[in-house]
Amino acid sequence: MARERPGLMTAPPTAAPGPAHPQGRSEAPPSRGESNKENPTVLVTGAGGFAGRHLVPHLAARGYRVVAASRTAVQFNDPNVTTVPLPDLSEPFDWQPLLQTCDAVVHLAGIAHKPAEDELYDRVNHRATAALAHAISVSGAKHLVFVSSIAAQSGSCADHELSEDDAPAPVNAYGRSKLAAEHAVRAAGISFTILRPVVIYGAGEKGNFATIHRLARLPIPLPFGAMSAPRSVLSIQNFNSAIETALNNPRARGGTFIVADPAPVTVANIIARHRGSLGRSPWLIRMPDRWIKTSLEALGRGAVWDRIGRPLVAPPKKLLAIGWQPS
Repeated sequence: MARERPGLMTAPPTAAPGPAHPQGRSEAPPSRGESNKENPTVLVTGAGGFAGRHLVPHLAARGYRVVAASRTAVQFNDPNVTTVPLPDLSEPFDWQPLLQTCDAVVHLAGIAHKPAEDELYDRVNHRATAALAHAISVSGAKHLVFVSSIAAQSGSCADHELSEDDAPAPVNAYGRSKLAAEHAVRAAGISFTILRPVVIYGAGEKGNFATIHRLARLPIPLPFGAMSAPRSVLSIQNFNSAIETALNNPRARGGTFIVADPAPVTVANIIARHRGSLGRSPWLIRMPDRWIKTSLEALGRGAVWDRIGRPLVAPPKKLLAIGWQPS
């Protein structure tokens, strides 16, 4: 089934645009006279990050005009994309110049899984999001898609299948800051959709996925053949389509949604699939899980086992029920 043409649950922007990013397209972002619901303008914060670098061209290809806001210099060779600087989210600033350029906002920017004090996580992920939501409430009808995280709901493993109906139980500063930001968005009295993606994989990925794929490329057997714990993961393509659903599906308004590929995988699955894409056999040895766990713990990396060797199943049933069509 073909996806709908771009359209937003919002009114057009109401003021003139701010300045363009010196590293991007030199024109100013689209003004009120240029915007309409056939070609709505979406502000994407964190456009220079892993997810943003994929999402911005996806939205542009789908007919959206995109204002790509980033702390780092980033360039998109697309006439429908304008880059602008994003201020430091750890310090208060005025969101209005950015909001004047758009019909909707996808808020990706934040910090994740970095050595930092809890207070910094709170300032960047919670308070900056709260300030954005408040600014939207003042600026008029704009839809906010807040990209939270499964970490706002759970730790890195769970002994049951996760659901949006579960009481949130974050276990670290990142998850707590994302959950606090969710509360701020809901309290702002604006049109919103909150997404809780699981770990995302794709070109430019980081973290455990990048490590597993790097190991899979080595011309050696790997001892992960017996690892059978199911883990929910999310392709960057399905992440992009979930954002589009949040932007243009009225049933997404006011909702909180887990975002994951429909079928969970195991580490053994991931390695076999990646090696298969390289034209190679899986070449996996069935070493007992407890040996891998003990080895990681001996290296002081016990937390890695929780992220790869224990289950985390978070099915996107609620998002699928409103019409999301993952690949």
